Amino acid sequence: MAKIEIYTSATCPYCDAAKSLLKLKGLNWKEIRIDEDKSQHEAMLTRTHGRRTVPQIFINDQLIGGYDDLMAADRDGKLAEHLEQA
Repeated sequence: MAKIEIYTSATCPYCDAAKSLLKLKGLNWKEIRIDEDKSQHEAMLTRTHGRRTVPQIFINDQLIGGYDDLMAADRDGKLAEHLEQA
């Protein structure tokens, strides 16, 4: 099974949309709330090379990007490829 991590905050509708898409696909993920733990915000900035917006989604430690990137990957079949690499 793929390792999915999502950096989120409480008031982010794109975070909710990303989680809804993953839930619809029957996937599990680890949610990392950057608004509750500032050290996680710093970790996100490091892992994403400075991307500041949420969500930031990783599959098997590879950066997918934000919600729009996740949707694009789903549309073009790349999401399935990432999930198969588990």
